[in-house]
Amino acid sequence: MSGSAPTVQVLRQHLIDPEICIRCNTCEETCPSHAISHDSRNYVVDAEKCNFCNDCISPCPTGAIDSWRQVDKVKPYTLAEQLAWDILPPQSELDAGTAAEIPSEVARITSVATAGQGGEAFPPWSAAHPYANIYSIQKPALATVSGNFRLTADDASSDIRHIVLDFGGTALPVLEGQTIGIQPPGLDPTGKPHHVRLYSIASPREGERPRYNNLSLTVKRVTEDHAGTSTLGVASNYLCDLTKGDQVKVVGPYGTTFLMPNHPGSSLLMVCTGTGSAPMRAMTERRRRRIALKEGGELMLFFGARLAGELPYFGPLMKLPKDFIDINFAFSRVPGQPKHYVQDRIRERSAGVARLLGDDNCYVYICGLKGMEQGVDEAFRDACREHGMDWDCLRPLLRGQGRYHVETY
Repeated sequence: MSGSAPTVQVLRQHLIDPEICIRCNTCEETCPSHAISHDSRNYVVDAEKCNFCNDCISPCPTGAIDSWRQVDKVKPYTLAEQLAWDILPPQSELDAGTAAEIPSEVARITSVATAGQGGEAFPPWSAAHPYANIYSIQKPALATVSGNFRLTADDASSDIRHIVLDFGGTALPVLEGQTIGIQPPGLDPTGKPHHVRLYSIASPREGERPRYNNLSLTVKRVTEDHAGTSTLGVASNYLCDLTKGDQVKVVGPYGTTFLMPNHPGSSLLMVCTGTGSAPMRAMTERRRRRIALKEGGELMLFFGARLAGELPYFGPLMKLPKDFIDINFAFSRVPGQPKHYVQDRIRERSAGVARLLGDDNCYVYICGLKGMEQGVDEAFRDACREHGMDWDCLRPLLRGQGRYHVETY
């Protein structure tokens, strides 16, 4: 009988990138476990001393300290090896990003949300470098609520909130398209702490209020399940009931692919429903704040809701210049009018949609309820067929180029 190969215990080793480190000594001064040292060449991390407290991450001015490699636990990179580096070693076959450190429930939710992509997605080639999984359940970031505003009309069936969290002196670098995790206080019916819930960030990378260390979320108060049975969502009701000054424990951020392109001339084709508007709002606001730079590129948005009063950010969207963003609303419950869904609007605008899908500089983002996926996919197929393109061939090409992103729940 042949013996099986020994199981490799994987260590996510903390390293420092010698290419961008400016040798300011901040990390060594901050490290409480004295794991960081240096010589005249490099700053290095002792794998035996590092306890992954992350105290050194936020003070680093360049991000060099936030570098990691998956290695065999019994054979980490030695101090001597690190001191001799000019660049970080390449990722090894053991490297699986940060998945080993991400809470299992977060990994499960992410897997479900991105299934509609049809496979692993890549970020746009020009996307900024995302930081992920900085804060854990064991060591969360603490944020203070600085605002909680109802977005939907008072008589709307949906209570959707715009919640602003201020992080004070705690560094939490985020990009448009990333998510953060909220762990509601208390225990579930089995006596265990509640699972982390993920929420897309609704503000651009410089924050809801520029030059302040904050971000915003778009949260719907859950009062019934998908079957229509009355139930209260633990996390959503916790967040929607927060008032100014309350404190919230935050983990993450998460997400390294649902990111917007940075290069001038890139266009965004966005399709969303309900609170799936959060990342679209972040991307749109990022572009709005940079209008004066005249970077070019189109914005085309398909946004679905039951009624106008139940559509988050309806008022602000109506104020945006038409030459800045092409907005297509789809309302399904307007009295006396036929039901319209986002896929219907996509078909109505098939010429513009097909043109963007065929543009190498266009990036597609779909976010909202999972039930929308099939309808949107079929509408894209129809738009392509009508204009001499094959969606079944085009979609994997877009995915492989980091131009097709789906997050649905």
